[in-house]
Amino acid sequence: MSAGGEAAPMGEVLAAVLSPFAAGLEPDHARHARHCRWLLDRGCDGLAIHGTTGEANSLSVGERIETLHALAAAGIDGGRIVAGTGCCAIPDSVALTRAALEIGAAGALMLPPFYYKNVRDEGVFAAYSEVIQRVGDGALRVYLYHFPSLSGVAITPALVERLLAAYPDTVVGIKDSSGDFDNMKAMAARFPGFRVFTGSERWLLDCLEAGGAGTISATVNVTSAQAAAVTAAGSASDADASSTCHPSSASPETPARPTTPPRRPAWSV
Repeated sequence: MSAGGEAAPMGEVLAAVLSPFAAGLEPDHARHARHCRWLLDRGCDGLAIHGTTGEANSLSVGERIETLHALAAAGIDGGRIVAGTGCCAIPDSVALTRAALEIGAAGALMLPPFYYKNVRDEGVFAAYSEVIQRVGDGALRVYLYHFPSLSGVAITPALVERLLAAYPDTVVGIKDSSGDFDNMKAMAARFPGFRVFTGSERWLLDCLEAGGAGTISATVNVTSAQAAAVTAAGSASDADASSTCHPSSASPETPARPTTPPRRPAWSV
């Protein structure tokens, strides 16, 4: 089954952008905007705001909305942003998703409701469906966020299939931070056109070769240039050059392209 959304792709290398804080623990909007510009200038195609590295769940809904508007006011192109909007409470997810659309964000990166565990696919589907319907905007593009080691709620292939059937123009991709490359590869193969992003650039080249979309990674905050070199070489159909560029700085003690990657690496966020 293909994803039917017609949204412009966000690119292949996205930083899971960190959130700077001021001395009083409020978000530091000026430093945040400077860092975002720095990332875009150094090879990032896009910016994932308010994910795990961005400490979304340490911020109030109001602070998160204010941060999005501050980025827009600072001249950061909303089309380069995918905003984390998934919360435990549906009204919070709706409010954040609407705020992302207000700044012209390319997408919403949406965790499932994550406090209650062992939730069946039916319940997770209902939660996503309710958010999409309440937002009620044809411009919305949802990227699912699969991080079961932290959220405790998995995004299963069966759930993806059901969401694509119900919302083919809205649900367009996933960030897979499970650390299970076999799962990423299987998702890319099963759902052509569905944009699968790995949670670590450690698997960036492998993900692209498997038909995936790229990476949304915490360590791209410092490895953006190397990650961009991988995608540039890959786009030129030069796999050997890509391999030599593949960034190993995500973990200095790990080989660049492991044959059997660990299932849950600590840096996959």
